[in-house]
Amino acid sequence: MYESTSEASPRFAANSVSGIDVGFNGALDLLRAWRDGRTPDPALTVSTWADSHRLLSPRGANEAGRWRTSRTPYLREIMDALSPMHPAQRVVVMKGAQIGATEAGNNWIGYIIHHAPGPMLAVQPTVELAKRFSQQRVDPLIEESPVLREKVAPARSRDAGNTVLSKEFPGGILVMTGANSAVGLRSMPVRYLFLDEVDAYPQSADEEGEPVALAEARTRTFSWRRKVFLVSTPTVKGLSRIEREFEASDQRRFFLPCPLCGAPQWLKFERLRWEWGNPATVGYVCEACEASFGEHHKTRMLAAGQWRATARAADPGTIGFHISALYSPLGWYSWAQIARDWEAAQTNDEAKRSFKNTVLGETWFEPGEAPDWQRLYDRREEYHLGVVPAGGLMLTAGADVQKDRIEVSIWAWGRGLESWLVDHIIIDGSPAVADTWAALAEVLGRTWPHAEGAELRLTRIAIDTGGQFTTEVYAWARRQSTGQVMAVKGVDGFDRSTPVAGPSYVEARQGAKRSRAGVRLWTVAVAVFKSELYRALRLDPPTDEDLAAGAAWQKGYVHLPRGIDAERVKQLVAEQLVTVKTRHGFERLQWQKLRERNEVLDCRVYARAAAWLAGVDRFGDRLWQTLEEQLQPAVLSAPGPSPRAAVPAVAPGVLRRRTRTVVASPWMTD
Repeated sequence: MYESTSEASPRFAANSVSGIDVGFNGALDLLRAWRDGRTPDPALTVSTWADSHRLLSPRGANEAGRWRTSRTPYLREIMDALSPMHPAQRVVVMKGAQIGATEAGNNWIGYIIHHAPGPMLAVQPTVELAKRFSQQRVDPLIEESPVLREKVAPARSRDAGNTVLSKEFPGGILVMTGANSAVGLRSMPVRYLFLDEVDAYPQSADEEGEPVALAEARTRTFSWRRKVFLVSTPTVKGLSRIEREFEASDQRRFFLPCPLCGAPQWLKFERLRWEWGNPATVGYVCEACEASFGEHHKTRMLAAGQWRATARAADPGTIGFHISALYSPLGWYSWAQIARDWEAAQTNDEAKRSFKNTVLGETWFEPGEAPDWQRLYDRREEYHLGVVPAGGLMLTAGADVQKDRIEVSIWAWGRGLESWLVDHIIIDGSPAVADTWAALAEVLGRTWPHAEGAELRLTRIAIDTGGQFTTEVYAWARRQSTGQVMAVKGVDGFDRSTPVAGPSYVEARQGAKRSRAGVRLWTVAVAVFKSELYRALRLDPPTDEDLAAGAAWQKGYVHLPRGIDAERVKQLVAEQLVTVKTRHGFERLQWQKLRERNEVLDCRVYARAAAWLAGVDRFGDRLWQTLEEQLQPAVLSAPGPSPRAAVPAVAPGVLRRRTRTVVASPWMTD
C-alpha cells in the first residue's frame, strides 16, 4: 500500500484543471497567472506610458522618434491628471499654439487603448476635421507604436472594426465625430471624452443643443469614473467656452524659478522686453529682481517648473491649466519670433486678436460701444450714391425682408477688404405679393457704373430667411441661380474659422404643396461680421496731406457716400455688444439693439457673408491685379466686335481670362 502511494506520488503532484492534466511546472504557471489576475494593474500614468511606448511619426511631428515628456515638462501633470487613479473628472486646458497639448491628448488615447480600455469619444469642431484628425493623428499614433498595433486590427479587413471614424480594441472603442453632428454626439455612453478646440464648435449641433453639453451627457453612466478632457485656444471674451471652463476651475499656472534670483513666477507677455524693431534683443524681466535674462535659461527653468492653483474651483472635480506659447521649448517657437509676430500684428485689430488667442492663449475683448454715427456722417466722401468708386472691384448685396418691404444694400469690395456703400434700395410691397419678388429679381440683372467707365453687376446676393416670410424667401431663392443667390440664416456666435457654414438643404414649399427641389441654406455667424464692421468703422481716414503724399487707406476701411442720409448711418451702427449673464451665472457677450431700425446693418452683414462666400478673403494680389486691369479704359474701348456678342454667358462666381477686346468678369459688363 505504501509502495503504491509512493509510486503514485509523481502523479499526485500533477493536477487536473478543466479536464486537462498538467505537469508540476504547469501548475506553478497557473498559480502565477491566478495571482497576477488578482493583482491590480500597476499605477501607470499617462506620461510614464508615453515615455515607454509612444513613438512620434515624421508625418505629424517636428521631432520624430521616441516621446520625451522631459522636452515639455509642463505637460506631465496635465497628462497624469487624465490617468484613472487621479481624482479629477474634468481636465481643462486653455492654451496658446506650439505647446504640444494635442499630442498630450493623443498620448491619452494610446494609454486608453493599451492600458485602460473603455469606450471613448473624441470630438473635433466638424465631422470633416474629425476624419482629418483620425488620418493625420490617430492612424500614425497606432502605426508607429507596436503595443497599439497589437490592439487595433488593420483597416484592410472588412470586419476589423477599424474605420476612419471608429477604432475597436479589446475592451473598448474609440469613436471620432464632429461637434456639428448631433447624431455623433449622442451615439453611445462613454467613459472617456476628448473635446478638442471647443471654441471652434458651433453654437448648436444640428439645432439640437449645445455640443459640449450633449457630449458630456454621454459620460453620466460612468459617474465618478469618467474623464473629460477639454482643450482649446480661446477666442472672444464672454463667448469663449474654454475661458468659461477655465474660470470655473482652480486656474493652475506653471510657475518657473528666475535663473538669477530663484523667485517663482508664471510667464507674462508684458514682461517680455526688447528694442522695438530688433526682436533679437528680447529678454524676460523678472518680477522680483527686475533683472532681464535670456531664453537660453528656459530648458533649466522648465525642468524646475511647478503647477500651482490660483483660484478655488466651483466644481471640485474640475481642474484647469493655462499655458501660453512663451513656454514653448527651445527650438520650437522662440521669444524672438513672438516679439517679431507682435510687431507685425500692429497693423490691425484682427492680427492682434489672432496673436492674443493663438500665442498668449488669452481671449480677445471686443469693444462693445457702437461707433458715433455723427462722426461717420460727417466724414462721408465725395462719391455719388449709385456709382462704384475707383477702388471697388466686385459687388455683393445683402437683402433684409420686412413685413411691408425688402431692403437691399449694394457694397463694393477692393484690396484689403476695403469696402464702399454703393447703393441702398427699398422695394415697397408685402413679401406675400409676387410683384415684390419680381422687383427683387430685377435687381439681380441690374448694373452699376464704375468710375473707370465699366458697368458692374452683382456677384452674389445673400437674403435673410429668418423672418416671418421664410417660405416665400425659400420659394424665390429656389427659382434663382444658385451661383448668384444664397439664402442665409443668422446665428449668434464667434466662429471666425467658418463664419459662413453650409450649405444645408431645407425643404421648400409652394403654397400648401411641397416642392421636390430643396433650397441651399447657409448659416452666418453674424457676430463675427458685426464685430469686424465696428472695428473698421473706428479706423481713422488719412489726412489730405497723407493722401497727397500717396498714402493708402487702412485695410478694411468703410467708405460712405455723400448721398447717404443720417437715418441710414444710424441704422448702420444700431446695435452694441453688451455683457449679459446666463441662467447658469456665466457671462457672455450679446449684440443688442440701440434703436428699433437696423436694416442697413443687417444688409451689410449679409453682403459681407456673400463676399466671404465669393472668396474675397482669399483673393491674392494676382487676382486683384487682374480685376484692376479689366477696368482700364484701353481694354474697354479696344476695337472689335461687341463684347457681349463675343463672350458666351458666364456663371456668377467664375472668372474667365481677359482677352484684348473683352471684359469677362462675371460681375462686369460694358
